[in-house]
Amino acid sequence: MPKPAWARNHSKLKFRKMKKLVGMTLIALMCGFKANHFLNVSGKVIDDQNSQPVAGVAIVVKGTDIGTTSNKDGKFSIAVPSKGGVLIFSAVDYKEKQLAVTRDNPNLIVKLTSLVPRIETPPVEEELSMDMEVLEEVVMEMPMTAQPQHKRANKMMSQGAAHRVIGDFSYPQPHNTEEYDAIQENVFHDPRNSPLSTFSIDVDAASYSNMRRMINAGQKPYKDAVRIEEMVNYFSYDYPAPEGEHPFSITTEVAQAPWNKKHRLVHIGLQGKKLDYENTDPCNLVFLVDVSGSMSDHNKLPLLKSSLKLLVDQLNVHDKIAIVAYAGAAGLVLPSTPASEKQTIISALDRLKSGGSTAGGEGIRLAYTVAEQNLIKNGNNRVVLATDGDFNVGVSSTSEMVRLIEEKRKSGIFLTITGFGMGNYKDGRMEQISNAGNGNYYYIDNISEARKVFVTEMQATLFTIAKDVKIQVEFNPAKVQAYRLIGYENRKLNDEDFNNDRKDAGELGAGHTVTALYEVIPAGVESEFTQDVDDLKYQNRADSKKIDSDELLTVKFRYKEPNGSRSKLIATTLKDKGLDINKSSDNFRFSASVAEFGMLVRESEFKQQSSYQNAITLALGAKGKDTEGHRQEFINLVRSMELLDKGQL
Repeated sequence: MPKPAWARNHSKLKFRKMKKLVGMTLIALMCGFKANHFLNVSGKVIDDQNSQPVAGVAIVVKGTDIGTTSNKDGKFSIAVPSKGGVLIFSAVDYKEKQLAVTRDNPNLIVKLTSLVPRIETPPVEEELSMDMEVLEEVVMEMPMTAQPQHKRANKMMSQGAAHRVIGDFSYPQPHNTEEYDAIQENVFHDPRNSPLSTFSIDVDAASYSNMRRMINAGQKPYKDAVRIEEMVNYFSYDYPAPEGEHPFSITTEVAQAPWNKKHRLVHIGLQGKKLDYENTDPCNLVFLVDVSGSMSDHNKLPLLKSSLKLLVDQLNVHDKIAIVAYAGAAGLVLPSTPASEKQTIISALDRLKSGGSTAGGEGIRLAYTVAEQNLIKNGNNRVVLATDGDFNVGVSSTSEMVRLIEEKRKSGIFLTITGFGMGNYKDGRMEQISNAGNGNYYYIDNISEARKVFVTEMQATLFTIAKDVKIQVEFNPAKVQAYRLIGYENRKLNDEDFNNDRKDAGELGAGHTVTALYEVIPAGVESEFTQDVDDLKYQNRADSKKIDSDELLTVKFRYKEPNGSRSKLIATTLKDKGLDINKSSDNFRFSASVAEFGMLVRESEFKQQSSYQNAITLALGAKGKDTEGHRQEFINLVRSMELLDKGQL
């Protein structure tokens, strides 16, 4: 006879209590304490100005390895020695705080002080989607344009979906509709059958900051949100400056793979030349701003406007800015205006309010039209798209958007995409559009990231020094049994694409670095990832001509000048001198640490002996100067993810 509901619930409650007790006991035992020698401290972390909970705060008992992270409600629980101790609270954008705890204060309210300016959140009920003086006629026509959204919303409402009303429109509010394209992880290849590996460079960094947002909120990242090449390239590396005719330098290095001592890791690094920004060509920028109803949250349109204001402050008097906004329809909010008129530009940004459905295709068309009308010959012409990617009116499918952007890139106008928000974020769409449009892709999860993207790095991003940059590596089968490119799954090219100047590839900005990693199984090493295949019937691989060489590989690069149509070729070789990983450079060890962390978060089948502690140790020993604190933040993120994996939230 089945148990009644109350009995089942009682059993579940007892199980949860027992599980929590066992977990606390294990934590104590792991840290060298007996069960009666620790004190359970709980509490809540809040912002000292608005009293809102702060999620993702790293909390550590000073002098120990005991740690936890605050959950989405700011709450936490941690075991400390019974005699007391000091808790260290640290989080992105907040001042670190240390707090002594004893048996007299086991329940805490911890107030953290923000290090960044406040972002004002507009009231949700505001329905004006653009500047009414400029777009009155467009907004008046919006209900007709947005009619399909009405039908979709009504259908979902009839099915019982939760919704909210903004102006005249009703919007369904699903729990989470974030979208990520599936990633088929690169596998090992036999150089006897596949001697060449070809891919386009990638300097996007969206995956890392998006993943950071999830971990700091106490959420394990979606596996397909983890693009390891974007994690590695989020960080800058200390490569030598280029010399000679080419606009970038090349650095290669090979040493022990940290997750398998029998394997080797190949590190390839590019360093773009830096420019004298006082004497650069002027910029013609068009801000394309999503002001649809889905952008009303505080970490979307309000953060977006604050971010673009940071960029405005970096421009000089020769630059000019236009603003296009789109919701149910698209319209010109600000005609092309000299950057010296900062207050005019900022006032136009301040007037933007959220409301309406999302006509992304129309917005993109209008933005490119405005950019073309104000084109600066030999200047820097670029559209800066800021959105959550949730297009639903007009051209909205990813394939249609990609074709539209591929058509528009022929005009010589580059594209930068900045993503905002959560819950309905469309990452896959944003990445594909960026790849199609000679562009860069960033995710802005907080004002510190906005400062990194729009202040520290944007000048480099705005000035492209090489386009259609491709890499092709040829492996020597006498030295290499198998190889695997780590990441770049969405950037792989066919081998014949390398010499095809009509094939699009990635762009390199002034001062940017690009890093790529290969895992190599040396010849003669037994490995679970290599398997023999049957002999061929019509040819004998053993009879193929072999070159006697001690080179591990040859790496070739092709690139075009920003306004060029014919590519230039560079080639270099690499020999394996048996370098131990501890003798490798800081660049090598830190990039290896980030890749190892990425494989752990992705639960990669190739992670082998990877561990969070190994990633932390590698990164700690390779922090270098770290003037902006990004590498230390990474180390803290690895620690937080380790706690998430252990289920200690």
